[in-house]
Amino acid sequence: MSLKLYNVLTRKKEEFVPLDGNKVKMYACGITASGDAHIGHAYQAIVFDVIKKYLDYSGYDVTYVRNYTDVDDKIILKARELGVNPKDFANQMMEKIDKELAAIYVDKPTIQSKATECIPDMISFIEKLIETGHAYSTEYGDVFFKVSSFPEYGKLSNRIVEDGLSGVRKSVEPGKLDDKDFALWKKALDDEIWWESPWGRGRPGWHIECSTMSMKYLGEQIDIHGGGKDLIFPHHENEIAQSESLTGKQFSKYWLHNGLIKVNGQKMSKSLNNGILLEDLLREYNPEVIRMSLLENNYRSDMNVIDGALEQHEEKIYHMYQLFSEVDKLGKENLDKESSIYQEIDKEFRMAMDNDFNTSLAITHIFKWVSEIRKLMKNLNNDTISQIIQIKESLVSIYKVLGLLQQDSNIVIKDIQNKYLTKYQIKEEEILEKIESRNEYKKNKDWEQADSIRKELMDRGILIKDSSLGTEWDIVLPLKK
Repeated sequence: MSLKLYNVLTRKKEEFVPLDGNKVKMYACGITASGDAHIGHAYQAIVFDVIKKYLDYSGYDVTYVRNYTDVDDKIILKARELGVNPKDFANQMMEKIDKELAAIYVDKPTIQSKATECIPDMISFIEKLIETGHAYSTEYGDVFFKVSSFPEYGKLSNRIVEDGLSGVRKSVEPGKLDDKDFALWKKALDDEIWWESPWGRGRPGWHIECSTMSMKYLGEQIDIHGGGKDLIFPHHENEIAQSESLTGKQFSKYWLHNGLIKVNGQKMSKSLNNGILLEDLLREYNPEVIRMSLLENNYRSDMNVIDGALEQHEEKIYHMYQLFSEVDKLGKENLDKESSIYQEIDKEFRMAMDNDFNTSLAITHIFKWVSEIRKLMKNLNNDTISQIIQIKESLVSIYKVLGLLQQDSNIVIKDIQNKYLTKYQIKEEEILEKIESRNEYKKNKDWEQADSIRKELMDRGILIKDSSLGTEWDIVLPLKK
């Protein structure tokens, strides 16, 4: 089966055929460094991180560019509010966001571009658009793209130009010839960041940034352009118009867009105060809990983060790593990629991912194999032990593509346990003391007191498990408490 992906431009699923043999050029619109990264930023970053990793896994030679917008109206306003230099503010935010994305196992792109590093390229781009009649400057120092000069405008978003796309009144932007025209260059106000240009001091418009950075690092035509579906119009529509007006060539062959994040059915917004910051998620959950929660959704669909959803995935991750810890005690074997087990897991994974990056189905396969391990653990012998180890090692090897199953089992277990010991307001030392007291009661056949300790611990979220090897404890996660 070959890779098929849903192309927003053609509105259908298509076989993926790169422009240049085995080489893939991919660009994804990154974060505007005007504030902290939230779950929506994390979702987009993870989606395109996985797409890049799967293309690598499939044998393609991928060059992936992801940008930062480090100059725009929001950054300027926030920096002014804080009384700091906008460049310094943007740099601080980018450094913080980089660390948070790394913490959820989002790899650095091949090239991480910043808008402010490409200003001369943007100016040159705009000059050429003016020369060819696709843009015009105004007496006020602004430059606008002439939408009427590009007959195919609206082909990505399927909107009709005559409907009045922008809704921006000419009176708001003096010198603008048509409501639908969009800014390529903005005159800087006295207290704003600026660069010298043929039109005076100013700064680039948002849309010109991505077209310029894509062309600078990837050339005039690319294979994949991506971002959140909220960028389809006007951002990506405008990118197509200005890029294809400049080159006369198709800008991107495939357009991929991830869905948006809702919280308990509502769109995230400042007015509702329902945004979920990435730093808060990382403070509360293991990184794999975050990744699995987001990847169990079809990437093109909006995702509704409901109360308790992350805890469900936390429980899955916790019990899976507990099982892996038990597997590790059985011994070690080198992964055999020629084995029937590896081949079957790999085939299932590829079939899921080749169908428009179906991470939801791919994750379902993990738990099918986890169930198989549990079944085999009930009848341990040399053959079943080897099978168990090969299943586990195959999962770890293959699911690196999704950024899952890559941690030390015991560290994950301990971290989640410590989180809930704090929530349940009990320390491990106290648990061990009570277990010791219970063992004494059992030794003296005082079953009533022994059961009383078991019940007390259970009421506080701690499960006691007796076996021939002794007594162990475990946390009761909220969903089962």
